[in-house]
Amino acid sequence: QNPTFFTLWIGNNDVLGFATSGGVGEDQTGNLDPSTYGSSDITDPQVFASVYSEIVGQLVADDAEGVLINIPPVTAIPFLNTVPPNAIPLDAATAGMLNAQFQAYNEQVLPGLALAGIIDQDEAQARQISFSEGQNFVILHDEDLTDISMILQSRFNLSPEMAQLLGQLRQATSEDLIPLPVSSILGTTVNDDPTQIIGVSVPLGDEHVLTPAEQEMVQAATAAYNQVIQSVAQQHGLALLDTHTLLSGLAENGIPYEGGTLTADFGTGGVFSLDGVHLTPRGNALVADRLIEVIENTYGANLPEVDLGNYATVTPSND
Repeated sequence: QNPTFFTLWIGNNDVLGFATSGGVGEDQTGNLDPSTYGSSDITDPQVFASVYSEIVGQLVADDAEGVLINIPPVTAIPFLNTVPPNAIPLDAATAGMLNAQFQAYNEQVLPGLALAGIIDQDEAQARQISFSEGQNFVILHDEDLTDISMILQSRFNLSPEMAQLLGQLRQATSEDLIPLPVSSILGTTVNDDPTQIIGVSVPLGDEHVLTPAEQEMVQAATAAYNQVIQSVAQQHGLALLDTHTLLSGLAENGIPYEGGTLTADFGTGGVFSLDGVHLTPRGNALVADRLIEVIENTYGANLPEVDLGNYATVTPSND
């Protein structure tokens, strides 16, 4: 098309698929062969840099000007921040029954494994399971924990099924992120068995939780990509729109506009659609408004302002 001016906002999916899948993919940092990547993998930053630089190089080949847009903080989107990790309500009797079931595990098994040097004291503490009356943190399998399933069978004569259940078990903390679709299964039973409650007696799987370790992978890759984007913008004298800072501020403090305040809240914040990932028309208008500022500041343009209130968003009445 030989444009004279362009905006380029790509690269989100190089981390988004990993994040929204609960980290079931692989962090491919260090793997320079993208033909081996899965759809939920994190792209190696060197591969990202090579492809991104080539794309921009083609766009500016005929002296086009433009704006590069960096990668927002995908761990801050409503898809990962709407379902609380302490989503399970329990009465006192049920909590007491569950604590009794885990008593030997908490007081004997975990201290014994720590004493034997199989796990350290910090991991033993992190694996403690405790319930109380009120809202409770879900239980989950964490693939970053030591797999103690075989040891539980050999040392404590647990059944293979019970050993597998406890092998990489821990209780969620406030640092864990639960993907939005998990809300439809939390607290439900498996095969109508009242003793098999997802999140209580049946742990969430890897695809149901983005753990702190997985969040660090996403954030490290995002930072690396954004450094590439900034460097390419400087290399070619292009403008840069920092959506990472923009949407971080949205999530932390909200953004005021003439009609109120925009936030990253699911359904009511005005910026994100009901899938918890993509922007509403008003959210896109927010980005367009900041794009206009960047274009004006960098290229001396004079463009019309964007009235965010004129653009639709999610409302209770769907109007």
